[in-house]
Amino acid sequence: MSKRSAVVAALLVVLGLLVARPAEAAAVRIMPLGDSITGSPGCWRALLWNKLQNGGFTNIDMVGTLPAQGCGVAHDGDNEGHGGALVTNVADQNQLPGWLSATRPDIVMMHFGTNDVWSNRSTGTILAAYSKLVDQMRASNPNMKILVAEIIPMNPSTCPECAQRTVALNNAIPGWAASKTTTASPIVVVDQWTGFSTSTDTYDGVHPNDNGNQKMADTWYPALSALLSGVQPSPSPSPTRSPSPSPSPTPSPAPTRSPSPSPSPSPSPSSGSSGCSATYTIINQWGGGFQGEVTVKNTGTSPVSAWTVTWTFANGQQVTQAWGGKATQSGASVTVKNESWNGSLGAGASTAFGFIASWNSANSAPTPACATA
Repeated sequence: MSKRSAVVAALLVVLGLLVARPAEAAAVRIMPLGDSITGSPGCWRALLWNKLQNGGFTNIDMVGTLPAQGCGVAHDGDNEGHGGALVTNVADQNQLPGWLSATRPDIVMMHFGTNDVWSNRSTGTILAAYSKLVDQMRASNPNMKILVAEIIPMNPSTCPECAQRTVALNNAIPGWAASKTTTASPIVVVDQWTGFSTSTDTYDGVHPNDNGNQKMADTWYPALSALLSGVQPSPSPSPTRSPSPSPSPTPSPAPTRSPSPSPSPSPSPSSGSSGCSATYTIINQWGGGFQGEVTVKNTGTSPVSAWTVTWTFANGQQVTQAWGGKATQSGASVTVKNESWNGSLGAGASTAFGFIASWNSANSAPTPACATA
């Protein structure tokens, strides 16, 4: 064989190997989208990245026009978490299409709306912004997979109303998602609210601390890993949710979260003095914690200007967070007084407050008493 023939033969062998080698699948591109909870520094992303790597999901690429901001953990930190951003402003100013064009994600995971709640944007306005962003995502990629969080609780000292506004938004997200989802581009709701406490999981009532970052990463993981495994999500609220909140049927300062399938004691209505009653319900329960709700009703024939609900826990439960009422606890005794905006109740009118509490070996429902002023 001539030298030239040998060279040609060698090249053919190399080309044959290149053709025979199977093409490596393109990495799945994932965009974390939100505000400072996502990006400044958003250390739950670092924990989530490493959890995915350890779970075998290595062919992924976190994308965004913003770089990582530390966290002291090696991870792919690209993101679209803009500190101080309002989702309504991002929608109104059409900021998302440029980010999408620059990064071309396959999956968007969105925790967005905290600053809108703080700025007293209405739930309807926030959901309209969500819808516009989803339309822009689908214009970028008709098969976009979208994870939308029920946002973590917030209770900043400068915004006493923020806790209840967050509940109102989260109550409305599953219904919005169900109406907006499609087979090609499903929207999966990820419940970041349940089990998250502003007192133990944030450093300022809003932003997650180390404990909160771990909870957020652990909550994102099942929904995201299901998508990465090729599981086709059902066009319905995320199966990872525990409580099943739904929009309140009538405007009220205290929207409610509908009961979950979790076992819980039956509601315990109790008529109190001065023409009011209090009904205690366990909305959801998980290891070491639970969410409760108390409905206060004016059972008299005259309006009331204020109310107080009291009860005594029998099993050492401790209230850690409350909204829609000012809660204090001394030993086993809990006292909840109305907020300034829900103390006045006309005859037959009702309101509600909610709380998060801890429990250990048992969680029996107390019988609350109600008094009016």
